[in-house]
Amino acid sequence: MKNIEDLKDIVNGCLKGDRRSQETLFKMFYGKMLAVCSRYISDRDTAQEVLQEGFIKVFDKLEVFDFKGSFEGWVRRIIVNTAIDSIRKAKRAPVLKDKDTDFKMDSTDQLEESEILQLTELKASIALEAIGKLSPGYRAVFNLFVIEEYSHKEIAEMLGISEGTSKSNLSKAKLNLKKILTDEFSNLDDR
Repeated sequence: MKNIEDLKDIVNGCLKGDRRSQETLFKMFYGKMLAVCSRYISDRDTAQEVLQEGFIKVFDKLEVFDFKGSFEGWVRRIIVNTAIDSIRKAKRAPVLKDKDTDFKMDSTDQLEESEILQLTELKASIALEAIGKLSPGYRAVFNLFVIEEYSHKEIAEMLGISEGTSKSNLSKAKLNLKKILTDEFSNLDDR
């Protein structure tokens, strides 16, 4: 990452419509922000389209960034919001409602501390692959809460659901993630 003065020069160039500055800014954050999009959208082509749309918003809103916080964090928030908007527009169910047919857990299906430690030690690519297998609704809540560190209240407002539904979907996402990792990734040593 370039120092703050270099970043200010690049942003000022973007504000003046300088294509080279825009390209530089895009390339600086492309990889990280594509990874963010991929956490919400499993299809790579769609994730790239969302990333492009997100960067258009970044360029449109550059004038409001005041360099008082993290520029990368500011860009990430715009990209996350763009991904969530894309999920809504695609009319994918952003959240599964509680139904009797939803994944049920019994008292023996709780994550234990040792299992949580094992989950955190997984290679990032394997963990992201498993998260990508969650339904769009569970994946959105999981990413917003665990990775982006939004509160359940903020998630509820963003997705138009109740806080209870957000908490329920997070719990179900964790259980489904455990099942995915157990069922599909039990041979991690073979990778």
